[in-house]
Amino acid sequence: MRKKRLPLPPLLVGLLFLAAGCGVTETGPEGAGTPASGIQRPGTHADYARLYFVGPYGLRAATRPTDRLLLPQQALGLLLEGPTDAERERGLISEVPSMNGRLTATATAGTVDIYLPVNVAELEVAAVSQLTCTAAHADVPGGRRPTDVDVRFHENLDRSPAPWTVRCDAAGNAHPHTQA
Repeated sequence: MRKKRLPLPPLLVGLLFLAAGCGVTETGPEGAGTPASGIQRPGTHADYARLYFVGPYGLRAATRPTDRLLLPQQALGLLLEGPTDAERERGLISEVPSMNGRLTATATAGTVDIYLPVNVAELEVAAVSQLTCTAAHADVPGGRRPTDVDVRFHENLDRSPAPWTVRCDAAGNAHPHTQA
């Protein structure tokens, strides 16, 4: 005949777990390596340039740390250098041609004027969006949101009063804009 086992009372089971411990021995403080990086210290300020490149699924923003806010000319200069190795690993490319250093940009209150050495029609649609959104996300005077910045393209370095005016939407695409 088999003897019936009695269940252990729950209090006794709890005491057994406490007595067993978790297998961690007592130690003093241990060095954990260098401090965390990538997180700003409270009270510090870092600036970033937001550049737009073409990815496998459309335009994508790439954020690069900078030592100061960049004017549109400076941000577009970074864009013309193309994606970094890390950005290329993410599948990002640029459709903007080199422009041979002849692209210039000026900014006034809420407006960026881009002077191109080519006609806008010669550019890929993605290149126009890259230029527009990169310029709109730079340090543009006037305190407007990037989606409210007018970006005016002047063709063949023409400073005529009839440029192409576009805006960058929230998805990173350029759309024609007319003054109301």
